[in-house]
Amino acid sequence: MLPQTLRCASRCFTPAALLLLALAVFFAVPCGAHAGWSKADADFTNYDVPLHDQVVNHIKAKVLARLGGGRNTHDRYFIIPFAYEDKSNDPGFSHSFMTVIRVLADDKQPRFVPGLARIKYQNREFQAFTISWLPHDFATNPHLCVFEGPGARLFPSLNKCPISIGRDFKLEETLKLAVEAKNAVCMWGPYEITKEAFDLAVKRLRFLESGAIKYRADDRLYRKDRVAINCFHAMQGLEELFPNGGVFGTGFKMWGIKGTARVLIEYKTRSKTRGLLLEPVNEKRDRFGFVYAPARDSHQVYDPFETASAYHR
Repeated sequence: MLPQTLRCASRCFTPAALLLLALAVFFAVPCGAHAGWSKADADFTNYDVPLHDQVVNHIKAKVLARLGGGRNTHDRYFIIPFAYEDKSNDPGFSHSFMTVIRVLADDKQPRFVPGLARIKYQNREFQAFTISWLPHDFATNPHLCVFEGPGARLFPSLNKCPISIGRDFKLEETLKLAVEAKNAVCMWGPYEITKEAFDLAVKRLRFLESGAIKYRADDRLYRKDRVAINCFHAMQGLEELFPNGGVFGTGFKMWGIKGTARVLIEYKTRSKTRGLLLEPVNEKRDRFGFVYAPARDSHQVYDPFETASAYHR
């Protein structure tokens, strides 16, 4: 028997109106809100290891596997793209960022790039940095204004969010933000790139650090004129000094995992065409996740990944 409201609706509305009503209800439900829940396949082996250490150990293992056991006769370069998001895919709790790594050749006098972190691990030397573009005070004021005002998502001119001074956050700082928000973190790669691509990434870092551009989550009216950009445009378009972005803007839900995936789709076309990317990318299959779990072996975990490691700190 139909519920009272549905019986009323069947009498009061035409079939076309009922269809529109059903579609409105369907699209009003946030489809991502429950995606990945009740999955029991997250690995709890490293549950007590802090998220930052888990991520760094995963990067080290992946890069060393790529290098093999022989001598490294020339410098090699890799990118590791990331994203984080919460269970509701709220843009205010989503972020795209990327770590860039240089592995120095063995038994050669290195020329270090000034200002980049230097790391030594298993008799190999590395330099690394992260492009993670956020408001300068986000660590102490993590309330990101993305869309404010009626119609702001559809019409960028109606968005009242202010422009902020930007700052490039280090990997440890960025992952700390993810832990505080209890977010799911997605990692792709490492993908090998050319020296030219590495040099362009360094130039992008210098450009962000120069203060020449500011931050705005919804950058649709500001990116073209180089006034302000958001996090995923900051790591997009490495074949150019300034990231003008792709077809989709912030208003098309291009944030979090979808935002970084969109960047990788671009890398597969534009960067690979120019020979900057040395290997294939599969933005769906290459994902590895780190998911927050409130307790060991917890099943109430937002886990949108095929393979994931659980963390709690």
